[in-house]
Amino acid sequence: MSRFADQFFTQITGLGPKEGPAEHPSIVFLHGVMGYAMNWRRVAKTFEDRYRVLAYDSRGHGRSVHADLLSNPDAYTPECLAEDLRGILDDLGWDQVILVGHSMGGRVAYTFTARYPERVRGLVIEDIGPNMSPESASLSSRVLQTVPVPFASKRDAKEWFETQFPVLFSDLHDPLALGAWLYANITENSAGQAVWRFHAEGIRQAIVSGRNRERWQEIEQLGVPTLVVRGELSHDLPRDVFDRMLQSNKMIRGVEIAGAGHWVHSERHEPFVTAVREFTDSLL
Repeated sequence: MSRFADQFFTQITGLGPKEGPAEHPSIVFLHGVMGYAMNWRRVAKTFEDRYRVLAYDSRGHGRSVHADLLSNPDAYTPECLAEDLRGILDDLGWDQVILVGHSMGGRVAYTFTARYPERVRGLVIEDIGPNMSPESASLSSRVLQTVPVPFASKRDAKEWFETQFPVLFSDLHDPLALGAWLYANITENSAGQAVWRFHAEGIRQAIVSGRNRERWQEIEQLGVPTLVVRGELSHDLPRDVFDRMLQSNKMIRGVEIAGAGHWVHSERHEPFVTAVREFTDSLL
């Protein structure tokens, strides 16, 4: 029988699970909704000198398993995604890790930490809060409704994201960057059409289930050192929610990155890496 982790596309770099001694720290990067492991490539490289680094495509994303919603209507909830993380770590034999999660990945990270605090040395939550906020989910829903997949070809898709997407989403902080990021999630099917790489129905459930209730209890009960990173221009993590997170738990510290929106680690790479590196190195 194959391992649980074999259902997921994983990338392990840095010191490596075999080459490095057991005492080397391990760090796991969790991507956001509609993302995939490679979104972390540039950031992950800066941690490979001292850490074993893991990034993987969450279920329904990238090259990982697409769970059947008919047989499991809750397959894309934060709780199910946290259990996926537990299964992967069990297969790797990684008993304790540092978690860095962006958006949906941040929610999965703090859900996992609330369930398995003994397995988390430290936690970084990038631009996501525990508040019930349907309006924050509206952008992802709008993207799914607006992008006219399938395209006739990847070339047509690329042209659309470069010319039409910035016009249709001109109200956003950096529509060109978001369009390029979304285009990275386009792949070619057997008919030669350009389609989403991810499981669209699963994504819709992940969007709804992540914002359908307040999750303050998980934040208030965190018992591990935690860093919350907010983009100054973000609408996904309002400043009042950010401030409340910092006040709700003495284990939490925060940093706001100037000039960044929701995708802090790509929009303001160096300040993000500096903040996270200072935090993670303080845990060693």
